[in-house]
Amino acid sequence: MNITIQKPFSINEIGKRFNNEDSIYPNDEVVNINNRLFLVCDGVGGSNKGEVASSIACDSIQTYFRNFSDTEKEFDPQFIEKSVRYTEIRFDEYIRNNPSAAGMATTLCLLYFAPECVYLTHAGDSRIYQFRNGKMIFKTEDHSLVNSMVKNGKIKPQDAEKHPQKNVIYRAIQGSHSPVEIDVIKITDVLPDDEFLMCTDGVTEVWSDDDLCKVFSTGLSSEEKINTIRESCRSRSRDNYSAYLIPIQEVNKMNVFKQIFLYAFTLIFGSFL
Repeated sequence: MNITIQKPFSINEIGKRFNNEDSIYPNDEVVNINNRLFLVCDGVGGSNKGEVASSIACDSIQTYFRNFSDTEKEFDPQFIEKSVRYTEIRFDEYIRNNPSAAGMATTLCLLYFAPECVYLTHAGDSRIYQFRNGKMIFKTEDHSLVNSMVKNGKIKPQDAEKHPQKNVIYRAIQGSHSPVEIDVIKITDVLPDDEFLMCTDGVTEVWSDDDLCKVFSTGLSSEEKINTIRESCRSRSRDNYSAYLIPIQEVNKMNVFKQIFLYAFTLIFGSFL
């Protein structure tokens, strides 16, 4: 399966905070349809620590992908796991040289278009959605205290949005002293015109799932959709807000009989090539 994407669109804005602790990769100036890796991170730790944490995470993971993807025998969830462990070592190095940064952490949203599927990875309460024909067909599950309380029946879903501890998360990249447990999801159900949305909680504090579905069910272009999300966040979000919207152009799936033919052809004529 070969997935071709359309032009991606991003948001990365300071909102009503003093500094922007969100980071995205790639940045808006260089992103194009050939990009396969996308990252959205929301730093925590106060002062400039969150900003540093999210920036190191984006830089470290994309560096690992760029430098080691060709040396791995097979791209798989273990490769993603290694990129996160590499990032935790980078955190250790920074904190060792900057002791005041101890305690910094960041959420993680990672989306990678592999040859045979899409890999989604996350930790914390930043989210990844998949929309098809205006319907949300996939959403990551927040690693947050409030979400665990909803799952355990301690509070009702409608009470979660205004809960005083809604921003408490129990998974984040912090360093090798506390290795983060990441969720890696492999998605093979991808069709042309599907749209993937990655976003921090500065977006989801403004946009409910139902509201997002309404936007994605309109006839708006992907650029118009991200601008609609941006404008509402500008007026209503109390946090930094960042997002990536990646629309799918084509999905080419090799026919099983074609695969068999190519395999047989290679066996018979390979020695003559």
